[in-house]
Amino acid sequence: MLSILHTFSIYLCIAFCFITVFSSTTKAEGLPLLIGLSADLSSGSAKSGMAIRRGVQLALDEVNRAGGVLGRPLKLHELDHRGNPQRGIEHIRQLSKLPDLVAVMGGLHTPVALQQLPMIKKKNLLFLLPWAAGTPLVDNGLKPNPVFRISVRDADAGPYLVEKMMERGFRRPALLLERTAWGRSNRRAMLMAMARLGIEPVSIRWFLWGSREFSTQLQEIRKVHADVILMVANAPEGSAITRAMAELPKEERLPILSHWGITGGRFYQQSADVLDQVDLQFLQTFSFLNPPFEGRATKLAHAYRNRYGLASSDPIPAPVGTAHAYDLTHLLAKAISQAGDSQVSAVRQALESLERHEGVVKNYIPPFTPTQRDALESQDYQLAVFGKNGAIIPVERTYE
Repeated sequence: MLSILHTFSIYLCIAFCFITVFSSTTKAEGLPLLIGLSADLSSGSAKSGMAIRRGVQLALDEVNRAGGVLGRPLKLHELDHRGNPQRGIEHIRQLSKLPDLVAVMGGLHTPVALQQLPMIKKKNLLFLLPWAAGTPLVDNGLKPNPVFRISVRDADAGPYLVEKMMERGFRRPALLLERTAWGRSNRRAMLMAMARLGIEPVSIRWFLWGSREFSTQLQEIRKVHADVILMVANAPEGSAITRAMAELPKEERLPILSHWGITGGRFYQQSADVLDQVDLQFLQTFSFLNPPFEGRATKLAHAYRNRYGLASSDPIPAPVGTAHAYDLTHLLAKAISQAGDSQVSAVRQALESLERHEGVVKNYIPPFTPTQRDALESQDYQLAVFGKNGAIIPVERTYE
């Protein structure tokens, strides 16, 4: 009898252990894998952070409806660095402590992302960039390289703006640049492009974040007979420059070809009353009004409007941030599934070896390789203008 009871106790213990292990495994499989977001969500470029956040979330909605990855849902964990590099560095420390983190999504600001890179490397994290365009972010010398980007690359953006300047017949450009790593990255690219064409800028002017007075700089640029301004600015300073240009006599106003930083904040709201007085065009990579794949864009726009309560007559703000982050999130999910693992090294190798992805911005064939971390090229760029209600309209659409 004792023997029977002893045997029964052993079987009961084994069954209990099996149930416990099975239960904990099932529970672990149901826990979400996390994507960290470190971006400006409340300061001068908050519109960019909102666009990125929404692009990630719209992709996560689709991935999770289809069952997630590795039997687990994906979830966004967002932090607001407000454009402050020190806050950005602290975010990486905080995110690195999350046990189920698979990658960090960055924001608009190249200066912040550059300061975050050493901590990204130290903590062995993946860094996904849907907006920041600084060339050194990808050409960082790190091995293995933790950065994967769907965005403009300044080494290509500078020559692109110079090319468009030349197409419009301008030959005496002035550069008006924010005094940051992003501004310096563009200065280098623009000067190299101009040197190949045998021209030089007639003026190079710098400004600091928070600058509001530009009338003196514009007068100095006029004195050296510039015929166009190539501008690298975010929304607050870009708006101040545009308003200062509009205050000049009509015959003294210069055309402005701008990088896309102005679209990441409240530029339109702060400049709408003077935009018809200034010839302003700016760089973009995607438009819901003229998408490369209309069906994919319409599907994403419909999901966006439903989720965020946006009327069909209202433009989707900062569309490049949403589109880039949406594609980048789908690529991450696809890489995790292909790797069969959420560990950094496995996901990184899978991102490097994805053969194809049909995105909303383009068909990525392939998106990345072990040596190529920029998914977009200059042929993916376009110029745009602000239309009614702040809609971003490709320049070619304005001539239809």
